Order: sequence, then structure tokens, then C-alpha cells
Amino acid sequence: MGEKSGREGSGICGTEVSPGLRHADPSSRKVVVFDFDGTIADTLPSIVAVARHVLSAWGLPQERLADCPKLVGPPFPQAFSMVFGLSEADAREVTRRYREEYGALGPEAWPAFPGMGALLGELRASGRLLAVASSKRSALLHRALSDEGLLGCFDVVRGKQSDAQQSKAATLAAVLDELGVAADDAVMVGDRHFDVDAALACGVPCVGVTYGGTAPFGELEEAGACTVAGSVEELGRVLLGR
Repeated sequence: MGEKSGREGSGICGTEVSPGLRHADPSSRKVVVFDFDGTIADTLPSIVAVARHVLSAWGLPQERLADCPKLVGPPFPQAFSMVFGLSEADAREVTRRYREEYGALGPEAWPAFPGMGALLGELRASGRLLAVASSKRSALLHRALSDEGLLGCFDVVRGKQSDAQQSKAATLAAVLDELGVAADDAVMVGDRHFDVDAALACGVPCVGVTYGGTAPFGELEEAGACTVAGSVEELGRVLLGR
């Protein structure tokens, strides 16, 4: 987290980061942009299980595999270099094997958190625009949302188009551009500091969530989340101001 201020200062959306973003009222924002893994869907168990299997076969010792939960958040294949120190070439090959196995899974690998569908319905009924900005591959992201019956809840869904390095801030900026809205109208919801960093770089406040069990204790607060919700129900109270 020592690089946080550097990431915030990137200003990819052309907006200066304001300390006021830490104290923003999420319920006043008409656009809600969600992360996917660990935010909409409980994907931690399946991601960890597949990664452990692939990395074990790759030859990583069992004690190293304890870091697999850290793969939830950063984009692949870069995540394998970031978490396990793999070379760029090795990370690409491990990612290929991971995707081959993960892509063969079904809806059981990405179940929506209980209450998420109802919350999205309430947000739409309140007049909010909803979007997804994720580091997951776009095709798989659409498939997962469709499997859960949630795809129609969103006005824009944007994931990775390729493995070329693209920041989460760039993805969020593209979502806002496609919706035709300003940063002042939006709030991000995410489970890792990557989401908070991206939001702040775009001049957007971020609500952190911990119900997915992905972020280390205190990570979201330290990164600058305006508030942190420990359950989907609490997230609803934050976003709807009830």
C-alpha cells in the first residue's frame, strides 16, 4: 500500500483527487459502478481452488499456495507475477492453464452473493444507472452475470478485452465515458485497494466491501474508501441512504 499516493495521483480520468472523496455521500450519486469478483459474486473459493491446482502442478511448494487469495483483484496474467514472482512468460503460461480449467466450470464458480439481485433491483427502481468495471475477461464476465440472471440489471458491463496491461482506472474511465456521466455523478463499489485506487484516480469515491473475504484487514480504509460495508444489506443502506 506504500504506492497508494502514486497511483491516486495518476489522474487518468483528468480529475484531481480530492480529500473530500473520503467523506462523500454514496447515496447522492446517480451512477453505481461495481467490481465483480468479491463484490457481486463470491468467486474467491473457485479462483483459489483452480489456482492452487494449476500452481501445484507447475511446481510451486505447498507453503507458497497460501498466497492464492491475493490473486483476487489484480488482472491476469500480471497477478501471477505480482503475487508469486513469475516471469512474464511463465505468468502467461500459468494463466493459459488456469483459464482452461476455470473456463470449464459452471455457474457454481461465480454465485452472486445472497441479496445482491434484490439490491440491484432496488437501485434500478430508485433511478440509478448501474455498471460493472472488472479486470475479468469480458466474455467470461458477461457469461457469469448472465448465469446469475443479473446481466440485464446493468447499463454498461466492461471487462478486459485482452491481456495487454490496462489499469482498473482506465476501465472505470471507459465505463463513465460510455455512460456519458461525470465523475461527480458516480460511486465505485469494490473489494480490494485496486478498486479504491482506480476510483480515486478518476475522482470517484469508493465504497469498500468486506463480505467477500478478499481484502486484508484495514486495506480498504487505508486506500481511501469513503465507507466500508460488511454485508450486502449494509451496502444497500449505504447506497440507498436508508
